[in-house]
This record gives sequence, structure tokens and C-alpha cells, in this order.
Amino acid sequence: MIHSLADVQSSKIGFDTRIWQFCVVLKNAVIGNQCNICANVFIENDVIIGNQVTVKSGVQIWDGARIEDNVFIGPNVTFTNDLHPRSGNIDYECKGIILRKGCTIGANTTLLAGIEVGEYAMIGAGSVVTKNVPAHSLWFGNPAVCKGYVTISGEILDFNFKDKNGLKHKI
Repeated sequence: MIHSLADVQSSKIGFDTRIWQFCVVLKNAVIGNQCNICANVFIENDVIIGNQVTVKSGVQIWDGARIEDNVFIGPNVTFTNDLHPRSGNIDYECKGIILRKGCTIGANTTLLAGIEVGEYAMIGAGSVVTKNVPAHSLWFGNPAVCKGYVTISGEILDFNFKDKNGLKHKI
């Protein structure tokens, strides 16, 4: 379903994907199956989004972004793709962001150009991510730092891989 007030220029939109009002999806963007692209989202040309991805309202996804399956992107997450932005600079080096399968990006997080967030990692709301985030790790803060680990289902573990009940998990 593409809302009548969305501007979707791409023909590469997967089955059962919903794109809500006031979204702009440029011509070369690729969006997989069963995604939910909420209102007021901008998706640039060189962006690939996998299957069953949720992008909440107010997100802009710039060239070079690669988003794998089952990723959750909270409202107002900021993607960047240039470490040294200057107005009018046509020779900038685009450094895309990679979000691996199943990761979660909390609301109002800023992702700096060139970083990768590992599979099933979780970024807390309001964080500024300045470096790569390993799989299954929990990061938050400004700058974001590792605060523990998470299971595939999102259960938070301490640095010894124990949950709140003291049960040790393998990840």
C-alpha cells in the first residue's frame, strides 16, 4: 500500500510494503517485502532496504545506506554519509551506513557516516553512534558506548551474558 500523499518514484518496492503519507522515495531506492515506512520519511537513490524493516516517522536515509532484514529504526533517527560536510562540495566521499539483520536503532539516534551496526545489536534512544557496533551488543549515550549485550529477542544481558534473573545466555 502506497499512500496517495506519498511521492514514490521507485518501482523497486516489495510485496505488502506500506509507505505512508508525506514520504519521498527516490527513483533508484530498493525497498524489500513487508516493510512499514511511516509518515515523513525520505529515502535517497542509493539506498537498499531489506524485508520486514520498520522505519518510523521523521527519518531521512541518505545515499550509501544498506539496511538488512528485520531492522527497526525509531522515529527521528539521523543518518549521515559525509564526515566532512561543506555546502556546495560536490567531491565529498560518501560513506554509507550498514545496519545488519535484526538490529534496533532507538528514537533520535544519530548514526555517523561509515559505521556498521551488527546483527541484533540495540542502540538506545538519543545516542550518537561514532564507531562500529558489534553484533548482539547494547550501546547508548553520547558518544555511545557498550553497556551490555542483547539476545535475538531483545532481552538485555550484562557483560557476563546474564539476564536480570542471573540466567546465563549464549549469543
